[in-house]
Amino acid sequence: MDDPGTSLPTDAVVRRTADRLHSAAIHLLRRLRREDDASGLTGPRLSALSVVVFGGPRTIGALASAEQVRPPTMTRLVAALEAGGLVTREPDPTDARATLVRATPAGVRLLEEGRGRRADRLARQLATLPQAELATLDKAAEILDRLSRISQDGRQSG
Repeated sequence: MDDPGTSLPTDAVVRRTADRLHSAAIHLLRRLRREDDASGLTGPRLSALSVVVFGGPRTIGALASAEQVRPPTMTRLVAALEAGGLVTREPDPTDARATLVRATPAGVRLLEEGRGRRADRLARQLATLPQAELATLDKAAEILDRLSRISQDGRQSG
């Protein structure tokens, strides 16, 4: 905040903080993503599998929308994941024309192992910090988690 006497930051401080957080998050995630090489999957396949593992079964269309790709592209990604035994397709109980993509136990395990590798790498980096900085990052993680649940219209979600 520019003025310690006010409770709200200025627009310039908000914008500068947003820019710094965005840059730091991208750089950190790029470094951690190197751990994903051990999965043997491409980034798009890992990303699609992640949506299904952590978000639950989805139709091809919903999965394509979540991943911001066209349905034919998602169909190819799902076919490769299915061939690898990481997802299955099953009838959608609410729409006879649609199928749901569901993660298999092997798909869940692969994602959990990858998440563990990334968390382990980050933990090794965090262990080099002084206790006060680690406590600050722990509080920041709590705030970022809360921020991630605020929708575009400002309402708290899930």
